[in-house]
Amino acid sequence: MDRYERILTLHRLLKSAHYPVPLPRLMDELECSRATLYRDVAFLRDALGAPIESAGGDHAAFRYAAGEGERFELPGLWLTSDELAALLALNELIGRSGPGVLAGALAPFKARIEHLLSDQGSGKALPIERIRVIAWGERKLDQQVFRVVAGAVLERKQLRFRYRARTTNSDSLRRVSPQRLTHYRDNWYLDVWDHDREALRSFAADRIAEPQALDEAARDVPEQELNAALASSYGIFAGAPKAWATIRFSQHAARWVADEHWHSQQKGEWLTDGRYELQVPYSNSKELLMDVLKFGPDAEVVAPLSLREELKIQLQLALGGYQQPVK
Repeated sequence: MDRYERILTLHRLLKSAHYPVPLPRLMDELECSRATLYRDVAFLRDALGAPIESAGGDHAAFRYAAGEGERFELPGLWLTSDELAALLALNELIGRSGPGVLAGALAPFKARIEHLLSDQGSGKALPIERIRVIAWGERKLDQQVFRVVAGAVLERKQLRFRYRARTTNSDSLRRVSPQRLTHYRDNWYLDVWDHDREALRSFAADRIAEPQALDEAARDVPEQELNAALASSYGIFAGAPKAWATIRFSQHAARWVADEHWHSQQKGEWLTDGRYELQVPYSNSKELLMDVLKFGPDAEVVAPLSLREELKIQLQLALGGYQQPVK
């Protein structure tokens, strides 16, 4: 552990301690000798102004002075190498999973973090190129549109924009109170209170055009109400759950599905024959059936009967396309 991390660790230990921390424990936590520990304590106290109190004698110990330790913080940004590396990796993930949208704004932070890591690692750079991100199904997003929308969300301002629905290709003008941005399956969605329709709605950010932040303050919808309307059913489709789907997976697929997160309220159970049964609430069956179909013969919808019949029809239609030779 280098000196930078010893100082940070020492500060965190003393700040969180309710009683003086014994010298042996500090030496063990900082992985250093008695002499090194005393030098670090002196630097933290004299150079950084930490309110350190000591107890001498055979049972030497240190603590922050009562009433002052709670208020004292290290000047500047103090992070361990692991924390800096995690931040840099996160920045790289953001940059590669959504090029241009956030990477440009975070570029100054990336340069600063890389510099700090280089200082702490004796000039050794991290091989960030070994982090690989593969986007799937990502749609093109206008950077300026995203900035305006994100700004309205954070500044709590109403928003006006044009929206072209992907299902109908119809164009409409919307005035909304933005509630939150949701990143789902490599794409961004805007959850809003729609003032014209007086209801909660979710819009694909890549279909928003000509956004304009208004002077009027946004209406805030309680998080519980937001989740009940927009996050209680399976997938991105809004609405309260209409039913629970029960899906059984083969022994082969079970080893994957049992470890996957499908929904915050999902229920899973291993069957005696090695299969796995998953239950999820849904409102719109479209996305759920798409995900079930990915598993082919390794997945079977058991209930409700209406969902099972709907999947059967889709399979029959798909099979029908293969009955005739390719022209």
